[in-house]
Amino acid sequence: MMKKISIVTGSRAEYGLLYWLMKAIQNDPELELQTVVTGMHLSSKYGNTYQQIIDDGFTINKKIDIKISSDNSLGVCKSIGIGIKAFSEVFVDLEPHICIILGDRYEILSVAIAALVSNIPVAHIHGGELTEGAFDDAIRHSITKMSHLHFVATDSYLKRVIQLGENPSRVFNVGGLGIENINKLKLLSRENFQKKINFNLAKKNILVTYHPATLEDLSYKIIFKELLDVLLTLKDTKVIFTAANSDPGGMQINHMIEKYIAKNDNAIFIKSMGQILYLSALKFVDAVIGNSSSGICEAPSFRIASVNIGSRQKGREMASSVINCMPNKKSIETAIKKVYDSRFQTLLKSTVNPYDSGNTSEKIVSIIKSTDLTRITEKKFHDLS
Repeated sequence: MMKKISIVTGSRAEYGLLYWLMKAIQNDPELELQTVVTGMHLSSKYGNTYQQIIDDGFTINKKIDIKISSDNSLGVCKSIGIGIKAFSEVFVDLEPHICIILGDRYEILSVAIAALVSNIPVAHIHGGELTEGAFDDAIRHSITKMSHLHFVATDSYLKRVIQLGENPSRVFNVGGLGIENINKLKLLSRENFQKKINFNLAKKNILVTYHPATLEDLSYKIIFKELLDVLLTLKDTKVIFTAANSDPGGMQINHMIEKYIAKNDNAIFIKSMGQILYLSALKFVDAVIGNSSSGICEAPSFRIASVNIGSRQKGREMASSVINCMPNKKSIETAIKKVYDSRFQTLLKSTVNPYDSGNTSEKIVSIIKSTDLTRITEKKFHDLS
């Protein structure tokens, strides 16, 4: 009997990471892929990115609209509640043998809760990581406790998942999914990239991706304003902005970006880049600036700098290419100056990405195929000796 595997995706970034895993499942004659989309994919404000999934040749089995038109805390809580009910109904209809989820988004928490109550096994990707400046941290660890197979990106994350009481025989270091896109996708040339975004690059170029840091002491508005003030001082530099996510405050950050680019012709705002555009951008920029996990997990493979602002990514394992700075103008200015320091540029040439272990999707598929799922939901807490 074919194993039915449901994959749930709620954002453009998450889908980009899951793409090759979905292809591997789709192409395996022993597996049946069920694709469920939700969250930002179904919002016009974030580009209705579910269409990219269809264009890539996947059949969407279910669309779950969790109403993310509001990005305040009340709106997020309502979305979680809608998601729990809707995903419970999805599992009744699709009857998957296992559900695969990635990361720490609040809509993914809804999936885990619904699967737990429905007695559906859960495979969780990218558990054990830390992001101390966001409530994602608590969500990620909660999902770990509701999951039954764990696919982590480094040995330190493997140890942390086991520390959370998970059976070591169910925890696997498979590396980071994002590295597969770098190795497998055909990225654009500089000329084609410029044509695609209708924007000419300069000698110096930076990519800015900033999300609300939900547990940061300072307001995200204040921090992002500090960053924008620094960008205004940069000379002969082009700036590419990507959109913030749908966490509380994300829409307001996007509005601040729109106001900035309206007054500065050296900047462009691309709300939804997709993986090929985003990774191609990493080929041609000098640094990723902001607080996105992409600056930690993917950018080091291009041997470019990442200026990581504030505490949102605090606790993650980081390559030597990452420059951590405080969320204030002076610290951000100092970090950007370091990007172009000759000694740091030399250091970048020997950067090693700790998330690159290769063949991540193939490892995940192999483990799921070889695992008996019939009683996997019967868990015991694993005490450390």
